[in-house]
Amino acid sequence: MRLAAAALLLLLAMTMLLAGCGGARTKPYHGEGDRQRPGRTGGAGGDGFRDDLSKSQDSRYRDGSDSVPDDVPDVSKLVEPVPKVEPRSLYGNKSPYTVLGHTYNVLPSARGYDERGIASFYGNKFHGYKTSSLETYDMYGFSAASTTLPLPSYARVTNLENGKSVIVRVNDRGPFHQNRVIDLSYAAAVKIGIWPKGTGLVEVRGIDPAHPAQELPPAAVVPSAHPGIYLQVGAFSDADNAERLAQRLRQANLGDVQVMNADVNGRRVRRVRVGPLADVDRADQVSARIEGMGLPRPQVAVD
Repeated sequence: MRLAAAALLLLLAMTMLLAGCGGARTKPYHGEGDRQRPGRTGGAGGDGFRDDLSKSQDSRYRDGSDSVPDDVPDVSKLVEPVPKVEPRSLYGNKSPYTVLGHTYNVLPSARGYDERGIASFYGNKFHGYKTSSLETYDMYGFSAASTTLPLPSYARVTNLENGKSVIVRVNDRGPFHQNRVIDLSYAAAVKIGIWPKGTGLVEVRGIDPAHPAQELPPAAVVPSAHPGIYLQVGAFSDADNAERLAQRLRQANLGDVQVMNADVNGRRVRRVRVGPLADVDRADQVSARIEGMGLPRPQVAVD
């Protein structure tokens, strides 16, 4: 009970708990994963390292930057987690919570969750440190971090560019890098081809073991060599408001701007989107420019 109370005090003293790592034989990681992951806490690792929670996030980890092992794991020999009903973690499920000025709400369950977006991954720097749920992060397991899915929960992540998929157990918070929908463990990234590039376009479908009959139908994802990346800047019921925003974006020369009609809960809305954009790097650049115009952070849409 004393350990639990101490952990609770640490939780209250920190804005967010997230995962960490350290490893021996490594090489630099040049991907586009979340390099600004705040609030990750750690613990004793297999080689005796210990995370000092009194240190700042910039100095907490042994490694200054993320990296990946020299040896790529044979993911065909790794077993995917089997979704099962688990109690909600006592840690990492505070809702709402705010990180880097953005507020997030944790979903009550993974049931019905179906999002497309950009995935990143994390590796050696966080290996062996604690995740937001106070589990130990294992980059060789099939796990993931999400800003909104409850901890723990399960999801199937599919690479939209090659059709490869993996079931992951979500036990961490993140990624808080703009425009990322999920942060995969190193092994999960290797399995679906997000490694070594660092990012990829994915579909994330929640799995709710408590209600298997109510899961979304397992429709096959048809891979595309060039899925379209769009940034949704706003959605309006008033057509004039949508057109005013679209015109402002066109004047900024950010790319093609579209106003698309959509029905949301029986209500007609006009979605203002920029795209398609050439790649993830371009999407990040345009997103930063949009925020620099004083507009809200755009949402990534992949079609």
